[in-house]
Amino acid sequence: MKKRIYLDHAATTPIRPEAIAAVAEGMARWSNPSSPHAEGRAARAALEEARARIKAALGWTGELIFTSGASEALWIALNRAKVERRIVSAVEHDAVFRAAPGAEVVPITNGEVDGDALASLLDRSGRPIVALQKTNSETGTQIIPYQHPAAIDAIRAAGALLLSDCSQSAGKYPLPDADLIVVSAHKLGGPPGIGALLVRDLAVLEPVGGHEFGYRMGTENLPGALGFAAALEAGGLDSWHTNVDQRFALTDIFNAAGDVIAPGAQSSHVFAVAMPNLSSAAQLIRFDAMGFAVSAGSACSSGTLKRSRALAAFGVDEDTASRTIRVSFGWNTTPEEIEAFREAWLEVAQDASKRAA
Repeated sequence: MKKRIYLDHAATTPIRPEAIAAVAEGMARWSNPSSPHAEGRAARAALEEARARIKAALGWTGELIFTSGASEALWIALNRAKVERRIVSAVEHDAVFRAAPGAEVVPITNGEVDGDALASLLDRSGRPIVALQKTNSETGTQIIPYQHPAAIDAIRAAGALLLSDCSQSAGKYPLPDADLIVVSAHKLGGPPGIGALLVRDLAVLEPVGGHEFGYRMGTENLPGALGFAAALEAGGLDSWHTNVDQRFALTDIFNAAGDVIAPGAQSSHVFAVAMPNLSSAAQLIRFDAMGFAVSAGSACSSGTLKRSRALAAFGVDEDTASRTIRVSFGWNTTPEEIEAFREAWLEVAQDASKRAA
């Protein structure tokens, strides 16, 4: 049987071998890290070591609260921060909108935060927390690009808190200059079921008691924490089988016969592309039958028939959005796999064009 090619790493990426070994090690240390006996203390020491390793790998000098994943980390940040208002960009992940219903929304213009609209929202009374993701999960757009954006300057000047969802970028790109940062292990080669909320100053959050310095309830996930640390230490983009040029080369093919949806600064591991004459649902069926795993947007919403909220916020018209799929690469994607998908995409596109003629 032909080996399948997985190109949906933005949904989740395969666990790195180093992380699998670390999780197994953690399962052998089965004691509760909050127990006072010798076994518990040993587990606690391993948990704190993993916390320190993750912070070091990410270059973070603040605090780190372990969570069950990005969704919980976002909920804690948006519901426990000592603020009066919540502002979110129009292209944030659905988890942000679920955690902050009724939040004020700042639009995106040409792939960037609309500065005038943000300034207007910041000028209102009441200290806000502002959620701006680092990398969009559907298009790969860098909402907070490498260069210091004016949006951060405006947020700082207003005395607001900046929250950045770095689920798609952590372990690949440097962290932005934010007060709170969300990281997810399974997006970077770690195990599912664990993430982290990075906090520059714990005083900005309202504690609730329990574990994790009193900011989260529930038994700590030691195996997950060890796997999280091992995945980060295994390397970032520099350890991947492909380089930036090889990943971006595919977009030339897409643009020759389709349309890459690339508003603003673009990452090199997540791409959205619209194919003429064929719906995204039909494309997914064709590619799956050909042995390729791709998606039609965020894994949290790709099973629905609703128009992508993020694509609409980026200004993508409904027809183009209905023909758009997401292709995302990971640490184990090879140049040969990219070439195989290039050929498959052209084959499907050419067949669709002939049928439409």
